[in-house]
Amino acid sequence: MSVLLLTLAGPLQSWGSSSRFVRRGTESAPTKSGVLGLLAAAQGRRRTERLEDLAGLRFGVRIDQPGRLVRDFQTARSLDGRQTMPLSYRFYLADAVFLAAVEGERMLLDVLAEALRRPVYPLYLGRRSCPPAGPLLPKVLDGTVEEVLSAEPWAAKAWYRRSAAVASLPEVHVETVIDCPPGTAKAVTVRDHPISFDPERREYGWRTVLYDSVLVHSRGARAVARDAHDPMAAW
Repeated sequence: MSVLLLTLAGPLQSWGSSSRFVRRGTESAPTKSGVLGLLAAAQGRRRTERLEDLAGLRFGVRIDQPGRLVRDFQTARSLDGRQTMPLSYRFYLADAVFLAAVEGERMLLDVLAEALRRPVYPLYLGRRSCPPAGPLLPKVLDGTVEEVLSAEPWAAKAWYRRSAAVASLPEVHVETVIDCPPGTAKAVTVRDHPISFDPERREYGWRTVLYDSVLVHSRGARAVARDAHDPMAAW
């Protein structure tokens, strides 16, 4: 098996899996549906197109820099200005860095990696208001999701690595969330398996994930790329 690895970093990210009505929350890590939506956008797929090939990929994420939760709210009025709509709350993760990994056949992953380098549609970190801070640095590696996320250097920003909480430690525990078979000990189920992105009939199924951690060396970590980057250039 092979793994496509992405670096997801930006001023704001928002990965909702259960947002309803006027409250739009975010999970603490990228969702499978959100990342597969990003891959579909890179390929130029319409929301009504089939997703079976993408949904069949195994997914995992490493929380290299958890960021902090921030809340925003929006107001709206009717077109004639006579009616005020309810306040709408939006939650985001600020200054977070994640490594997202999808596992599958090498041929498909190579196609997806090339699409990410030359995306058809602009790429977002969960919502349209959340463009990435830089290139997603896609690369295809041999191995499983667990092996790749255990071996990859720490991608947290330099200021975070220098923070008092981790500066004196040779290794740090970094949290992971990885797809696993049903019945796995300590696993949980989440409604985050995309079936359809059709705006008129969005549909999600359940998947089983395991929350765990891996040890990462705190020295010699790689920094997030600072190359010139225009997230809207592809548009």
